[in-house]
Amino acid sequence: MHSLKARLIVSALLLILILMPLIGFTLNDAFKQQVKSASMNELKAYVYAILAVTEVSSDGVLMPEVLLENQFNVIQSGLYAAISTPNTSVLKSKSRTAFNAKIIETSPSATPLNGTNITSKDTQTIAWRSDSLLGIELPNQLPIPNKGQGQFSEIELNGQPHLIYSFSVSFELPTAINSESQHLNSRFPITIHIIKDQTEFQQQVDQFTQQLWRWLMILMGLLLAIQMTWLWWTLKPLSSLETELSAIENGKANQLSDRYPTELQAVALQLNTLLSTEQNQRKRYRNALADLAHSLKTPLAVIQSQTDLSPESFEQVTHINRIIGHQLKRAQSAAGSAWHLGIPVVNISDKLVRNLPKIYCQPLITIKQNVDREAIFKGDEADLSEILGNVLDNACKAAASTVMLSITQNGAALVLQVEDDGSGVNETLQAQIFERGIRADSYKMGHGIGLAIVRDLVDSYHGQLSISQSQRLGGASFTIIFKH
Repeated sequence: MHSLKARLIVSALLLILILMPLIGFTLNDAFKQQVKSASMNELKAYVYAILAVTEVSSDGVLMPEVLLENQFNVIQSGLYAAISTPNTSVLKSKSRTAFNAKIIETSPSATPLNGTNITSKDTQTIAWRSDSLLGIELPNQLPIPNKGQGQFSEIELNGQPHLIYSFSVSFELPTAINSESQHLNSRFPITIHIIKDQTEFQQQVDQFTQQLWRWLMILMGLLLAIQMTWLWWTLKPLSSLETELSAIENGKANQLSDRYPTELQAVALQLNTLLSTEQNQRKRYRNALADLAHSLKTPLAVIQSQTDLSPESFEQVTHINRIIGHQLKRAQSAAGSAWHLGIPVVNISDKLVRNLPKIYCQPLITIKQNVDREAIFKGDEADLSEILGNVLDNACKAAASTVMLSITQNGAALVLQVEDDGSGVNETLQAQIFERGIRADSYKMGHGIGLAIVRDLVDSYHGQLSISQSQRLGGASFTIIFKH
């Protein structure tokens, strides 16, 4: 992932999408534990209320017919109470009274207590149950914590989940005096079970969960909007820098502004220094080229004025003078250009397409063009004019009647293609045509340096120059590709 903006956005999204659900699960679990703790305390209070009215004797557990909490008196009210005793609850004694108490506690058909039958389980006996348990079958084994301890857990009654809190205590029963006149005490342990339907508990948890996730989703949306706004505000200087660099590349600006944060001020200053230095160096280079051309024109003029100069020498001196004039004009036209400026290609192509047919009018050459009007050449206008002008000039020389110019911008690549309907370039000559002094047989004039200049300029911009046969016109096809 090469984009700094993309990295920050992904980091913000991961932070929100991971942190917020984690907070949600933590809060939901904490609330669930809190509700469970509150339910346990409620059931524990009911245990103490039941314990306060519980009495035991040698005949078993004695409970009032009506309990103060009315839900215990209403059949299947959702709140239930039961008292269980272990099957070995009463210590063995020679006393008949103690023996009878033991029989009452362990017999599945013992005498009813308060109108409720006593039932026996595998290791415990239900000594008493509240009226609310009428019609409900208790599990075979209820929790039996240690004496003086409570246990909070979950059980199922009639296939529905319930909460249960069990608390174990032990009563002491005075026994009869034995034959040795010793006074013995027997212990009577019981476990009080308070059972409550989980419906209310689950409703609280579900309601809280729905509210929690609803607000968390809203909070996630707000945080996402705040994060995106913060990222936009933080990265705005980088976007401005990118925009200004693009304007410089397209020739719409020469320097960066100074409206940047402290961290980017140094970068902008260094870039402006680099741009200014490069522009001054190119200006000095153009000036030196112009000075050289001027200094050569005077001795060449003296040579041309000699009366005894041969025609061949005069022709060569004239040619040198023409080249110097061309380079001088080029230096003057590109004195202020720089590598970073973007040149609209259409300005050069339109001028060439308009002027070349005036030169090649016998026979008349028609130049068709398919030009992307938004195409940009990243370089000197004079260099582009030299490249395009030389290729079009050679195509007009080789064409029978038609030349096709195509210019396209494919992302960062600028593609220039010039085709003609001439006889084309022999395959053996295609590799040599870009050498200085080499001309294709179809070219009737020229000194064979135009395409060599094109090749040198294209290479200086790290471009690609190739020649092939035109599929549309049948002649030569020159393709130049610049990748920026």
